[in-house]
Amino acid sequence: MTPEKYVQEKTAKSGSSFYYAFLFLPLDRRAAITAFYAFCREIDDVVDETQDPGVAATKLAWWQKETASSFAGAPQHPVMRALMPHCASYDIRLEHLHAVIEGCQMDLDQNRFLDYPGLQRYCHLVAGVVGEVAAGIFGSTEAGTKAYAHKLGLAMQLTNIIRDVGDDARRGRIYLPISELQQFDVKAHEILQRSRPWGYSERFTALMQFQAGRAHQLYDEAFALLPEADRRTQKPGLMMANIYRTLLREIERENFQVLQQRISLTPLRKVWIAVRTNLYGR
Repeated sequence: MTPEKYVQEKTAKSGSSFYYAFLFLPLDRRAAITAFYAFCREIDDVVDETQDPGVAATKLAWWQKETASSFAGAPQHPVMRALMPHCASYDIRLEHLHAVIEGCQMDLDQNRFLDYPGLQRYCHLVAGVVGEVAAGIFGSTEAGTKAYAHKLGLAMQLTNIIRDVGDDARRGRIYLPISELQQFDVKAHEILQRSRPWGYSERFTALMQFQAGRAHQLYDEAFALLPEADRRTQKPGLMMANIYRTLLREIERENFQVLQQRISLTPLRKVWIAVRTNLYGR
């Protein structure tokens, strides 16, 4: 299997909303974002699919070395062999890849965040940096586009966190800041229990409404930052944003029933949102 085929299959199998946005890109940019996204999936899978934290840490350390070796001219993994030909063209740097690895290392080192600034640091590494790289691949000419992409990445990561509260609880993780659990009088063990009567209390709903409100604010702030000159090239990012924000609204309509189920959009609905965004540019 060629490196290009490997990353294509890795991206398609992920079922991510990102995949639908990639389809609208020119071939060279699509190849670059597919390889970069496959790299992010590889790193994320280390944490999510490896039961032993020590083994996961060893794998992340291997990826640190592999990325450094790749930028030194000796890529071995098919993801890095697919990605490296695009790095110079789209300003993908070693520090970007190491930020993603560092963010996933945080998943191994801690399963709670004391406050929102701490969560922001994590989101910066696993989503903000990813947004910046993606925006560069899509096509960016204005400095403001980087700020837009970073804030959009944060909004989308917060949407992921809201959607995945139950899945994360099964792994013993809670990404909602402890200070905000305390603010709404929600106990960590209630979330980890994931069942009635604790799981779906009015306190939990109020906590989640607060999280959703913050995410909506970040989407609005991100859209306001996008320079008009880059709006056309950034359509794939807007597609992803619209898919994620539609998901967030769906979660709100379901009254945040996220502890025992994973709320999602159908592939057909995602395609329709992507097509509509491509046509109307918003």
